[in-house]
Amino acid sequence: MLDLTYETPAPKVIAGATSDWELVIGLEVHAQVATNAKLFSGASTLFGAEPNSNVAFVDAGMPGMLPVINEGCVAQAVKTGLGLNAQINLKSAFDRKNYFYPDLPQGYQISQLYHPIVGEGEVLVEMGDGKARNVRIERIHLEQDAGKSIHDMDPAMSFVDLNRTGVALMEIVSRPDIRGPEEAAAYVLKLRQILRYLGTCDGNMQNGNLRADVNVSVCRPGDYEKYQETQDFSHLGTRCEIKNMNSTRFIQQAIMVEADRQIGIIEAGGSVDQETRLYDPDKNETRSMRSKEEAHDYRYFPDPDLLPLEIEQAWVDDIKAALPELPDQKKARFIGDFGLSDYDASVLTAEAENAAFFEQVAEGHDGKLAANWVINELFGRLKKDDKDIESSPISAARLGQIVGLIKAGDISGKIAKDVFEIAYTQDRDPAEIVETEGMKQVTDTGAIETAVNEIIAANPAQVEKAKDNPKLAGWFVGQVMKATSGKANPAAVNQIVKEKLGL
Repeated sequence: MLDLTYETPAPKVIAGATSDWELVIGLEVHAQVATNAKLFSGASTLFGAEPNSNVAFVDAGMPGMLPVINEGCVAQAVKTGLGLNAQINLKSAFDRKNYFYPDLPQGYQISQLYHPIVGEGEVLVEMGDGKARNVRIERIHLEQDAGKSIHDMDPAMSFVDLNRTGVALMEIVSRPDIRGPEEAAAYVLKLRQILRYLGTCDGNMQNGNLRADVNVSVCRPGDYEKYQETQDFSHLGTRCEIKNMNSTRFIQQAIMVEADRQIGIIEAGGSVDQETRLYDPDKNETRSMRSKEEAHDYRYFPDPDLLPLEIEQAWVDDIKAALPELPDQKKARFIGDFGLSDYDASVLTAEAENAAFFEQVAEGHDGKLAANWVINELFGRLKKDDKDIESSPISAARLGQIVGLIKAGDISGKIAKDVFEIAYTQDRDPAEIVETEGMKQVTDTGAIETAVNEIIAANPAQVEKAKDNPKLAGWFVGQVMKATSGKANPAAVNQIVKEKLGL
């Protein structure tokens, strides 16, 4: 069972600080909605297309072009909200955020400020040692992405690729509930996992399909508890936002660097300015990008080209009824149904594809044994070969056969590894391999007893040693296994050796 009474981490001294400080972190995660068309146009969202080839007239900001909402994007946002146990707002609206993006031709971004489509929710983040905490979600709103400016093609000019312009994003805004860099990384990974299970975002951080703005501030020990009691943000210190982080490793590094910078300023007698910063991983530093704007700086107003969005509860209920089994639910079921450890269940449910593969392997077989073979043998080999589960050379059915052969006593665990290697590399049926390669385990106790007698008779000195030190009985077991080419049933060999030695 997870302990949800998560305690605030003990105050810690951050590098360069002369007294104790605590970190307070909130994240704004931008998740690209998994749809084939953009938020307000029918242009493709295909990644890697030729520059400016996925651009409709409305994306290019052509005069007279009006946005039309993509129902699929709305459905994905609702699905995400339901997956995060969040409030779904049946009435929401789009606003214009007036800010100059050189790669957003309209001259403004269509977003949701006052009436987001999804309200408060939560994400359960496991922190190890059986502990977990809920990170509160403040809101999820839909907005359009900007394009991409390219600065390295010409020394004197920048180029613009509008393929991403208008792509639908879900901005998932957390409360300042995160207390350390490891926790921030765990939150992003858990959010990514849920989105991938739901199928609402592919979670590809390398392509920028999932990226985070990280808000960091520092406070004195005890101030966070005051914030919890009063919800007064002044207790948390001045926050700075680190933009466009697409790596959990860099997120952790940036948080520590920024916290160190803020503490240095405060302890030198200065004050932290609220601003937007960028993280440079090469120099391991954050640098100022611009002063942090407030909502009024963007001159938000309701978008006149889009009517308020109204959805029906029955439609939301249909989406909810079709939700897949989510990671926490699946993990609990694996622990309950298959008797798996918390760790093994976590590994197997990390990706939906891995969980599905395991269930196929375990069907009709020993769940714990199946988990051991999937995690240790298959995952290890796939990592070595730089493959994922979907390109596994051995099918779930065949791996399940190997598990079944072990459980039935037809092959030992050691022989099973040889069978696995042949099935993996040669695409052969495990049962056929065991039969044609003569790998079937010897379970005839008479034959095993004969082999044991021969080893004992040939090694009288070793027999005397084993009687004085029973641990040396393992030597006889090894000799018998060697004599039978590893085919003897290890359990039977152990039992007969002990009986013959009188142990």
